Amino acid sequence: MSEGVAGGQIDESLAKVGSSLQSEIGKVLVGQEAMVQGLLVGLLSSGHVLIEGLPGLAKTLTVHSLARAIHTGFSRIQFTPDMLPADVIGTQIFNPKDATFSVKQGPIFSNLVLADEINRAPAKVQSALLEAMQERQVTIGGETFLLQEPFLVLATQNPIEQEGTYPLPEAQIDRFMLKLRVGYPSQEEERRILDRMASGQPIPEVQPVATADDILAARRAVSKLFVDEKARNYIVDLVQATREPGAAGMPELEGLIEHGASPRASIALMQAAKAHAFLQGRSYVTPHDIQTMAPDVLRHRVSVSYEAEAEGRSAEDLIQKIMDTLLVP
Repeated sequence: MSEGVAGGQIDESLAKVGSSLQSEIGKVLVGQEAMVQGLLVGLLSSGHVLIEGLPGLAKTLTVHSLARAIHTGFSRIQFTPDMLPADVIGTQIFNPKDATFSVKQGPIFSNLVLADEINRAPAKVQSALLEAMQERQVTIGGETFLLQEPFLVLATQNPIEQEGTYPLPEAQIDRFMLKLRVGYPSQEEERRILDRMASGQPIPEVQPVATADDILAARRAVSKLFVDEKARNYIVDLVQATREPGAAGMPELEGLIEHGASPRASIALMQAAKAHAFLQGRSYVTPHDIQTMAPDVLRHRVSVSYEAEAEGRSAEDLIQKIMDTLLVP
């Protein structure tokens, strides 16, 4: 049975949530539309986002701007090698007056959490995020605290600074719905950045244009979007092809993929495709939505073999080959 109702209309006020946020972020950000779209997809589909890019590409600025555009809680955690799990989730404090313990909540207790340079933290600190990201709850001293919705972890990492970094384990990186790759701006965009910074004019402040309730209502609308049987089969075919490319008619990819994507990728791809369709103002998912979101959903879930690395083939190359080969419904 297909999901949602075909031909239904999206509530006009909810449809404006995405466009209002994009417009507000555009006050301070030049270009990087793909990154902004990826963040909004994560926000509307309740999926955590990992942003990877070189220094100076406005990763932190974009997340800050998104947080300011929503009237909700925001915290930033600057990860360093000497951090402890308590620095993230909080700890118990002893009160000598009455000989009792009280809980001091950490920065994870917020709605939007910016995990800056997450791969600079040791494994213990990274694992402290696992329960919060997956279960939406935190345990401190045997007591469990539910995290308030909307809850979203937006993490950044720098691919070129290897010294003092700790690569994210597979269990951690799979908790992120999307992994966004941020590139350099175009020549025209960089000129606009230069002109804006050289003008001497103050940069407009981002104003809140949405509330937490708006985001939760938009999420409910996204979950009800229509997904045709053929589109759902296409999602499964894409993910299955990362595990058994030979059976999908791509024997040349056999031996190039070490590990394919898990069933979690299928779920994430459908949720992301729904959110992308919602941002386009549609109440149904098309194959284009699926193809647009597939690289961001799959790139961190597909491991290439040594043979692929020797040939200079990346996960993105193999995912693109799969999309080019599979029949589109």
